Amino acid sequence: MSKIPATVITGFLGAGKTTVIRHILENANGKRIALVINEFGDLGIDRELVTGCGIEGCEDENVMELANGCICCTVADDFLPTMETLLDRPEPPDHIVIETSGLALPKPLVKAFNWPEIKSRVTVDGVVTVVDAPAVAAGLFAEDPDAVQAQREADEMLDHDSPLEEVFEDQLLCADMVLLNKSDLLEAGALDGVRGDVRRGIEAQVKMVDAVHGAIDPKVLLGIGAGVEDVIEARKSHHDGEDDHDHDDFESFVVTFGAVDDPARLEDRIMAAAEAHGILRVKGFIDVPGKPMRHVVQAVGARVQRYYDRPWNSDETRATQLVVIGETGLDRAAIERALMTGD
Repeated sequence: MSKIPATVITGFLGAGKTTVIRHILENANGKRIALVINEFGDLGIDRELVTGCGIEGCEDENVMELANGCICCTVADDFLPTMETLLDRPEPPDHIVIETSGLALPKPLVKAFNWPEIKSRVTVDGVVTVVDAPAVAAGLFAEDPDAVQAQREADEMLDHDSPLEEVFEDQLLCADMVLLNKSDLLEAGALDGVRGDVRRGIEAQVKMVDAVHGAIDPKVLLGIGAGVEDVIEARKSHHDGEDDHDHDDFESFVVTFGAVDDPARLEDRIMAAAEAHGILRVKGFIDVPGKPMRHVVQAVGARVQRYYDRPWNSDETRATQLVVIGETGLDRAAIERALMTGD
């Protein structure tokens, strides 16, 4: 019996992983794709963004979410039974796509595929790391990329001042393919600079491709055939030798309030709060009075995207709910005020 291939989609907060997955589903051409979506935070935003998109094949039974937020920390409780449920379906999937949390390290997840219960039935086809090209160009992951490179050449196992840099580098080190997403937002020279920075952080054989709005032919992403579970120990990680990785460097919380008459004003408040409080990511839904459809908002730093995705269901309470993610130490009360009132 041939093994079912699984593709791990990783990448930092807001890089565009969910957009890539939606594009895969839109172009599945009849292939049965099962999704395992894992989030850092309390509100299942990424699952909602997929199941609410209206794409054929995005029905709830095709999407399984690990609610504890970090696959690499909760595999014993969630990952194994989730995989067994998928594999034991009357019609098993043709391909499994796993979207990791933007703060997850892919290596412990891939190692879990060597567990006897699933090793004979599933293979890790490839690890695809989605990179937010404008964020790299802005220096989000390293204060001084040249200095970081000099350190890397002197010592392959760095000590890191920035947990952002640490997570980002571990995601690159595990990649079989890197997608430089949002490449259309950069001028040619800046994009070349990002390519150079990322190329220094990955192995020579790793493919790197540009992407706009996550639009990459699924044939490019699915079918890499890397068998990553058999070679994962050779891929370096800044957390090799550690028993666990618990993301204590980051925290999240949900801000819930009522209807928003002017989403553009809320967008301004999100941008101001991100700058004032060092927020990494805001994502959620807005209740706009008089509008039958739910309004989605996603922010990476001070960059904000908004759009309507689907009608509100008759059995759900209309409300504005925003997940806020940042490094540990966020001033929750001040951020809530800033988002709700602009104070």
